[in-house]
Formats: sequence, C-alpha cells, structure tokens
Amino acid sequence: MPQLHTAIVGAGISGLTLAWALRARGTPVTVLEAADRVGGQIRSWLDDGFVLEAGPNGFLDREGAVGRLATQLGIAEQMRPASVAADRRALFLRGKVRFLPAKPPELLGSDIVPWWAKLRLLLEPFSGRGPAGVDESLGQFGRRHLGRHVTETLLDGVQTGIFGGDLERLSVRAAFPRLHQMERSHRSLLLAAKAMRRSPPGAPVRLGSFEGGLETLPRALATALGEAVRLGVQVRALESAGGGWQIHWDSGGQRFERVVLAVPPRISVGLLGTLDSSIATALEAIHTVPISVVHLGWRPPLAPEPMGFGVLVPAREQRRVLGIIFASSAYPFRAPGGGTLLTTLVGGAHGAAWAALPDAELVTLVREELRVILGVERQPDLVRIVRWPQAIPQYEVGHQARLEEISRALRAHPGLLLAGSALRGPGIADCVRESLALAESITPANPGAAAGSIVT
Repeated sequence: MPQLHTAIVGAGISGLTLAWALRARGTPVTVLEAADRVGGQIRSWLDDGFVLEAGPNGFLDREGAVGRLATQLGIAEQMRPASVAADRRALFLRGKVRFLPAKPPELLGSDIVPWWAKLRLLLEPFSGRGPAGVDESLGQFGRRHLGRHVTETLLDGVQTGIFGGDLERLSVRAAFPRLHQMERSHRSLLLAAKAMRRSPPGAPVRLGSFEGGLETLPRALATALGEAVRLGVQVRALESAGGGWQIHWDSGGQRFERVVLAVPPRISVGLLGTLDSSIATALEAIHTVPISVVHLGWRPPLAPEPMGFGVLVPAREQRRVLGIIFASSAYPFRAPGGGTLLTTLVGGAHGAAWAALPDAELVTLVREELRVILGVERQPDLVRIVRWPQAIPQYEVGHQARLEEISRALRAHPGLLLAGSALRGPGIADCVRESLALAESITPANPGAAAGSIVT
C-alpha cells in the first residue's frame, strides 16, 4: 500500500517526534518550520559557563517514551537525571519557604498547613464525587476533597509549576486527569492513594534533562531527519486539493496527501479559519498565559546556596513571581564550572503585567522577590531574560468538549490532523508519547485512524 507523503507544519518536539516516527515506518515526511531553528520553546545555550534553558527545565518520563526515543537516536548516554537534592520541593507560604514532606502522610506532622486545615484533611475519605458529566474546575474539585486552605496552597502550588494558571478556570479532568480518574474510581483521593500503595512499587521517576540542555533532543531528531526538515518556511495558506492538501508558502508551495499542524493554536486558527470555522473557534478558546524567564547566576556560588528543586508561590501569597528553580542544585551540570544558577518565572494567569515590565524593572522585581523569599542580597554576575508572550496553554473548563468538537469537525477533512502541547499533555514527555502513538495509528496497518485524529 503506498505511503502518504505527510507535511508536518512546525518543528517543535511534537512535530519532530511525529516526523521521525513516521519516517521510521517508511512514510515520506516533510517538516516545514518558519523559524531558523528547531525545538520551539525548547532552547538551550551555554552562557558564561552556565547552561541556560529558554523554556522547559526538565521532563518527567513516567512511561519511558523519552528514554526509548533517546536510545533509538543514539543520545541515551547524554540523558541526565536531576540530582537527589531535587527531590526536595518547597512552597512559599505565610512568609516562609516550607519544604514539602517526602511522603503525603507526613503532611499532618509538618508546618505546611495549620492545624485546622489538617483537621479538614482528615475528612477527605468522606468526600463525594463530583456530578457525573460535569467539567469541574480544579478549585471546585480541591475544595470538595481537601478544603479551601489546602486547595489554595498545595494544589495551587502544584498547578502553578505546570500551568501557571488559575484554579477557578483550569479543568481538573483535562489538566489533571489522574486526579479525576482517582475520584471516579475510588470517590476519595486518600482511598485511591491507599489502593495504589497495594500495587507493587515501580522505580522512582525523577525529572530529567540532557547534557548540554534539553535542546539536545530536538537537535538529534532534526539531524536524524536531515533534509526532510525545511527551516525558514512560513506557511501562508492551506487548502483541500484533489484528495490531498495544497500548502502555500512565501516562495512557492506543494501538494501533500496528509498534513499535520503541529503549531500553537493561534497559528492553526490562521490557516483553518476559512477552511472550517468550527475548528478555528474551538482553537481560539484555548488561552495561553505569558511567562518571562529570568536567569541569574553567581560566581562563586551563593552562601548558603539554595538546595532542592526550587520553590513555588501560590497566588494567595500575593507575590510577584510564580516560582524559583534552583537550577544549579537540581542540575549541577548546568553550572559546570561551579556557581549558583537561579531561574525565576514571572507571569502566568495572575501576573501578565509583571511579565511585561521592561528588562531593568523586571530584574529589579526579581531581585526584590529573591531577597524576600530566599534572603539573596548579592549582585548577580549573570542576568539573562527570555520572554514568552504566549507561553503555556491553559486547559480550562470546557477543554475536553472543545477537543471533542475538533475531532468531530476533522472527520470532514480526511488527512488533516492537529498536534501540540495545547491539546492533551503540556510536558515534553507527553508530547513525545502522544506523537509516537499517533505515528503508529496512521501507518498503513491502521489507515482509518488518520481522519479526525488529534495528538499532543
């Protein structure tokens, strides 16, 4: 059976992984990327002895998809787990950095939450399920199970580290499907956790990266794909043509049998608006939040040097940063010559105005927050800023229904697919896993899956 020449628009981790997996199955692919580099938000560089990351700072490879891909690309020996110190996570609560206990039951003996909130936690086994079929916000879900205080501190801290979002807008079903599944299967989260502990424990999963930074992975994928990756190609239009798809760009165009849009929703909207307004409308409803990444480095290292993975700041603390990653503690190879590297994240659902401050004011803000949160007074030796006006897609209430609407609409457009972190799974490992699964589903062994499929 002839293979369908597939165009993949976007050379981020989803598009590159999908292209690599399709070509490994004998499918001809062409990757079209508007920028002059691959990787999208994954960008790493060496700067004054520090390895800096523009976007994500690691991946959590629970299913092992990233590890398997790295092995097949010949870069497994470059994978680097986060340090044991990175297992220590902290929240800034009630004016103080408070480290989370290693095991959830130890929470009752810690100073993370006050005594009255601990009493409320003891009632969690008696909590009920949410209404069936209702897409509930993370805030509503959390208050029913954990009470208001724990929801606004611990649960908000967790989502801040992933989405930088708003508790009252994020969908628990879409953003935290494991919590949703725990409730549906066991009613109580604590009862679900107890049942899970009866299962044989697997090997602990630690955050990972690559020597030289996360960009090692998309670079390796691009190298393996070779001339199939075309940089500097700005796709301008997409139209149905003779059972396939005609793609137009500035310097020309080409017809393909299949097209995958592995780009942010705002770009897909521009290409699909005249083709199918229902898809465009659903994609427009997927909001993003801005993030400004501020790297500060010190040589020699700070004393005492912050140890652990970092500290997250729930919205109720009313600070001006989302969190601080102790990059040189979590990933010592990012400061190979010694020194301290702290990466501060500003913005999110509640801090767009702070993220948009001019460079000098942004650095002043970050230094003031570091002084309050960590007691850091010393002038940094390195300052670097990366801005993402549309950084993290938000899986808000109604997200699942939007994805279902997109899937239904795509059935009318055989050979057209969508991919990317804005749909299902924002992390690097999510994107890799889903792209590998999609490649398997649309090969000739299962050609019918090509129409109306979505991957993230």
